[in-house]
Amino acid sequence: MELLRRHLLKHSIRTGEFVLKSGRRSSWFCDAKQTACRADGIVLVADAVLEAMPEDIDAIGGLAAGADPVAFGVAAIAAERGRPLRAFSIRKEAKDHGVQGRLAGALCSGDRVLIVEDTVTRGSSPLEAARVVRALGGEPRMILAVVDRGGTCAAAAAGAGLEFRALLTAPDLGFPYEPAGEP
Repeated sequence: MELLRRHLLKHSIRTGEFVLKSGRRSSWFCDAKQTACRADGIVLVADAVLEAMPEDIDAIGGLAAGADPVAFGVAAIAAERGRPLRAFSIRKEAKDHGVQGRLAGALCSGDRVLIVEDTVTRGSSPLEAARVVRALGGEPRMILAVVDRGGTCAAAAAGAGLEFRALLTAPDLGFPYEPAGEP
């Protein structure tokens, strides 16, 4: 996990003045896609995800675009290691083509699913993905984030009947959790 932490600090963490999706201001920002979209980074992410996820998972995915590099990268590396996983993405809006409006990729009814996200603060994106997966007949088993910057996603996930794990947290990276609430 130390190599992943170092990779995130080098490639994904920025300090300065940022306005987050919530409208809040922050002195730091995590773009974990900068780690997940590098060959050496996705191998580190995949190692940690494959170790943390339940053994009986059939599919991996989440809400586009935060989950995409993690889900597809982990699935590819898992396949190379003899662990086949289907990967998918949940679109933010339904399309009038494809298998199921918001679904892009390989998710089957009855799949036991790991919902992933690159970075979470409150957890609204992976919770939305879990809701859609349930509506499509899948069984979300866990939400897993590469980085938890808010410290509140575990409680939100528990409220939805899901386990939550983060590979690394804001304090692991040397920052305080981002406070919840309105901007």
